[in-house]
Amino acid sequence: MAPVEPAAVPRSVYRQVLGADFERLQPALQEYFSAAAGGGVYGEGEGVFETAGCPRPWLRPLLKLVPVSNAFFPDYGTGVPFTIRNYPHQDPQGRPSLTAVRTFRFPGGNRTFEDTTTLTGPGHLTDYLGRKRNLATDLVLSVTGEGHLLMDSPRGRLFLGPLRLPLPGFAAADAHVEQRYDDGEGVFRIRTRVVQRQVGTIFVYEGSFTYRQQPWDGELPAEAVPSRWERRV
Repeated sequence: MAPVEPAAVPRSVYRQVLGADFERLQPALQEYFSAAAGGGVYGEGEGVFETAGCPRPWLRPLLKLVPVSNAFFPDYGTGVPFTIRNYPHQDPQGRPSLTAVRTFRFPGGNRTFEDTTTLTGPGHLTDYLGRKRNLATDLVLSVTGEGHLLMDSPRGRLFLGPLRLPLPGFAAADAHVEQRYDDGEGVFRIRTRVVQRQVGTIFVYEGSFTYRQQPWDGELPAEAVPSRWERRV
């Protein structure tokens, strides 16, 4: 009788893209970024952003005109409580994905920032942002010498109906994220900057949070399901 092959261990989209570099991450970050579709867990965290939102007052009214909801909002504050939920799953096209829902609790009301990070090719991640997932960026990963994870989004495009519109240089913005684990405080720390090439920093969130994985049946809750899924890259 032939031996039974053990079931393959699900691998997260981050592990698939980073390959051997995944082992260079801080152990706590390896656990954080290990959740995979079919793994039976999702992640939830809560903390406080020291700063969050758009730091340029003149720009905030213009953000209301951006045709992407639940992404960049016209608020700014300090000491902003927030929660995050990370759900590993396959999208309707069967691609390995991770959907994140972040809730910012500003004094004037809550704001949501949601996205789905999808493995759209060998070693290639695409981040779909907004309620309609109609802003897409490439996501480039790297690991620092200290084991922190860096995420950069250098190229973006907007999907409006049947149109796929690469963002021109004057409108493009690059996102830079650094996430690490603070062993002394026992918290994760994240620093995110969205930088427009002519204006400078137009969106930011930076702070710390605790995080845990919870058992999960793999069914995306209603609040995490976007109003549409995007298959284009």
